[in-house]
Amino acid sequence: MKKTILSVAAVLAFGFVNAQETKFGLKAGVDFASMRHKFDGVKVSENETGFYAGGFADIAVSDKFHLQPELLYVSVNDINQIQIPVLAKFIVVEDLSLLAGPDFGFLLDAGEGTKTLNFGLDLGLTFDLNENFSLDGKYNLGLSNLIEGGDSDNSSKLSGFFFGLSYKF
Repeated sequence: MKKTILSVAAVLAFGFVNAQETKFGLKAGVDFASMRHKFDGVKVSENETGFYAGGFADIAVSDKFHLQPELLYVSVNDINQIQIPVLAKFIVVEDLSLLAGPDFGFLLDAGEGTKTLNFGLDLGLTFDLNENFSLDGKYNLGLSNLIEGGDSDNSSKLSGFFFGLSYKF
């Protein structure tokens, strides 16, 4: 299942590379993560700070619309995951863009009773400082219940705010 999802993500991420204007880059920053637990109607939230680093492609589909697939390593306390956001990038005004799209996360150190696939939605902004550097900010809303066999009364969901710097080659 993981291989299939990674293969589909790779095709989505890099399938258009030859036909469009594409720039590649690196990004890194801080992640303010929140794990929301709900057990028998009682809600508890844990907040941790970590980091992320990885790469991306910026694929120009038109002057105002780009696709931006990413491959990120995210580390927060004892939770490590590979995230693959596939973002639509809408250029609002020169140097300011809106980002939105699905995010596939793969927990690398999931314990017993914890699912390894974390699905979510990303929404954010990117501001181009110059031709190469950008400031990024986004929110990842975790939608997957990470408890094996969990239900609406017993759940754990991972979300987070990401702030960082990108460099395009």
